Amino acid sequence: MLKRLLVFLLWFSPGLIDAANLPKVVPHLDVRGHAAYQDFLAATPPRAFALAPGGSHAWVSEAASDEAAAEQALEDCSRQSEQTCVLFAVNRKSVFDARRWSGLWGPYADATASARAPVGMRRGMRFPNLALTDAAGNKVSLSDLRGRLLVLHFWGSWCPHCRLEMPGLQRLARQFGKEKVAFALVQVREDAASARAWLRQQKIALPLYDSGARGPRDAALPLAGGGTLADREIARAFPSTYVLSRHGVVLFSHTGPIQDWSQYADFLRHAAHATNP
Repeated sequence: MLKRLLVFLLWFSPGLIDAANLPKVVPHLDVRGHAAYQDFLAATPPRAFALAPGGSHAWVSEAASDEAAAEQALEDCSRQSEQTCVLFAVNRKSVFDARRWSGLWGPYADATASARAPVGMRRGMRFPNLALTDAAGNKVSLSDLRGRLLVLHFWGSWCPHCRLEMPGLQRLARQFGKEKVAFALVQVREDAASARAWLRQQKIALPLYDSGARGPRDAALPLAGGGTLADREIARAFPSTYVLSRHGVVLFSHTGPIQDWSQYADFLRHAAHATNP
């Protein structure tokens, strides 16, 4: 009942505009997502389109009612994503709440709740404590990087998608300067010297933390407490990105390249300046 009330309020809030005029500004969608939105616009009503941070989306057409279409689109989207799904459009009306959008990584667990969270890579879990080496050759653990919001990016200079998206990631990092957001690259399936050489060549100034990998067959990442973790447990594909709270809890993850990193700036600011991020 509460869900239906929220859907109703979204539909009939003031300022609704024609969703057909917004195909290029549906946030976080990749090329396939935008194609799906065009299909949605051409489908038979009642219809609804829902999406989540990171680009997961779902749409429904020929539903029993506008309300049924909205509920089904939200449910279908939620099955695809750990993130909170919201409605973007119902029939030809945009019902997207841009002010709410950048806060959807929340709620943010405080230090006590974060310490009790299970270890894992899913949203709400404490990310495994990897053993790394910084640029000065010092041994560090991932937990040593806590205290600021952390964008943790697994990549390799051998990976075409990784290379293409890296300038966009650097532009995003430059927006924050000394704010409460840190960026950490972790190379996979290659040695750190090769990764750093490519970064220097491309004038990418993001900090690289050596994973310990030494070549294409080296797929195990060391843990600070001993043992290893297969890199494919962290990432089904490369690049893969995690955003960790200042207490090391996963707020967001994305597998594959991100086409427009600038769309995540408001999310990072919201999480970095929240009361208990």
